[in-house]
Amino acid sequence: MANPRPEACKGRGKSHELKGSVRKRRGRNTGGWRRNGRKVRHVNQGDLFVARASVHAGRNPAEELERTGVRAPTVAKKCRNGHGAKGAQEGGDGMDRSTEERLAVVPETAKQAREAQERRARWNWVEPEVWTDRMLATLETGIKGGQWFSLIDKVYSLPNLQRAFARVKANGGAAGVDQQTVEMFASRAEVNLDRLTGLLREGNYRPQAVKRVWIDKPGGKQKRPLGIPTVGDRVVQAAVRQVLEPIFERDFAEHSYGFRPQRGCKDALRRVEEMLTAGYYWVVDADLKSYFDTIPRKRLLELVQHKISDGRVLSLVEAFLTQGVLEEMRYWTPEAGTPQGGVISPLLSNIYLNPLDHLMVAEGVQMVRYADDFVLLCRTEAEARTALEKVQIWTAEVGLQLHPEKTRIVDATQPGGFEFLGYHFERGLRWPRGKSVQKLKATIRKHTQRRNGHSLQVIISNVNRSLCGWFEYFKHSHYTTFAPLDKWIRMRFRSILRKRQGRRGRGRGSDHQRWPNAFFAKHGLFSLTVAHHSARQSSMR
Repeated sequence: MANPRPEACKGRGKSHELKGSVRKRRGRNTGGWRRNGRKVRHVNQGDLFVARASVHAGRNPAEELERTGVRAPTVAKKCRNGHGAKGAQEGGDGMDRSTEERLAVVPETAKQAREAQERRARWNWVEPEVWTDRMLATLETGIKGGQWFSLIDKVYSLPNLQRAFARVKANGGAAGVDQQTVEMFASRAEVNLDRLTGLLREGNYRPQAVKRVWIDKPGGKQKRPLGIPTVGDRVVQAAVRQVLEPIFERDFAEHSYGFRPQRGCKDALRRVEEMLTAGYYWVVDADLKSYFDTIPRKRLLELVQHKISDGRVLSLVEAFLTQGVLEEMRYWTPEAGTPQGGVISPLLSNIYLNPLDHLMVAEGVQMVRYADDFVLLCRTEAEARTALEKVQIWTAEVGLQLHPEKTRIVDATQPGGFEFLGYHFERGLRWPRGKSVQKLKATIRKHTQRRNGHSLQVIISNVNRSLCGWFEYFKHSHYTTFAPLDKWIRMRFRSILRKRQGRRGRGRGSDHQRWPNAFFAKHGLFSLTVAHHSARQSSMR
């Protein structure tokens, strides 16, 4: 049994016990330190019993030292000092190795907590219900073997599906082939999500066919196909995406901006502007022909399998790619591509083009890509032609095709320029491309028909919503862009007021005096010219 810890100098004639049976007697003729009954001149610092007694007593050593008021120095050698030890470290506390290790856990734990907080801040867009701190740490350091497994339980977990439905509900959208709207799904959300959880857990989930509709392309008479999955399928796709996206996002190239977290069109446009300012005037304006409809599925699944080894998750991805299509009363199964309109389609499209992104980085080519729309910026025409040849070779190898008419090489310093993400770039300037202006005018026409029965204030409110959103995106255009549009919009309003007075034709002539510009400003009509002037003043401050 360990001797209880002696209290410091408590009365005469009592001994102060030390390690190794060393004791000091207090009395008239018994002074000095003794070991095993023999008088000794020197005692090692490590022989002090202070720390050892605390351990046997079951208390924290630091607390024991503080409680008793004893401040024992930390010895210069480990645990028990041997002969030749030179006393204690200045200002240290005496404790054995196990105590030091336990107390060292405190700063180590604080460091780990700080690192976890910083890591969570870097990945603040991921779903915490799915991606725990431990998984994020593995994501950053790299998983053993490079492949993730056992992910299906993350997909069908109820919190993940609930968050997935919240996103689907926020995006809205039309009903699929089952005619179930988002509102109908939400009215029985708990039951529907429990059903999806059970189907996914048991491996019985099968996506329904995609509803095919055709929408107008901006600024033209052409149409593009759009696939609308059912609400339940959109929820499952969102749940799968929330699990897979961080895994692939980790290795996506810096110059890819489309359908990625915390990135967007403005970031891509800003990068293009930086490259043009830096002297990269020769531009390869590339366009992939029917990209979403021609992605080879086998190769796409192989790219997914490079990082995902969970067979059930891979089966889900394959099921989404092979969904049937229902257009009116006609049903068929496409042999290639991923349907535009699917929640998981943007992620899959980025996965397929990611090798091209890294190829351009390896070749030293400045590339800016947004989904299937990208430009290559070079300093010379020869560099631009070489870059285009490499892209043509790569697309041919992976089953894609560049549009022969829309893909071209241009000198951005000369008339003609190029178009990217709704803007036209030319001779150091940029403004909305023609299709972007036509799209805005088409929207304004719907709100300003002459037979519109709403009050002037209601019409202005509707028009302002469209103008504010359009200006927010195109506010960096050349200043000459906005005055003609303001003039045209006021003409549309004067035509309405003219019609209400029983006169025919568009607003013109004396109508400018009858309803001057100040009249519409007084009623709160949004002015693109004024907004642009204010934005420029704010940026100069």
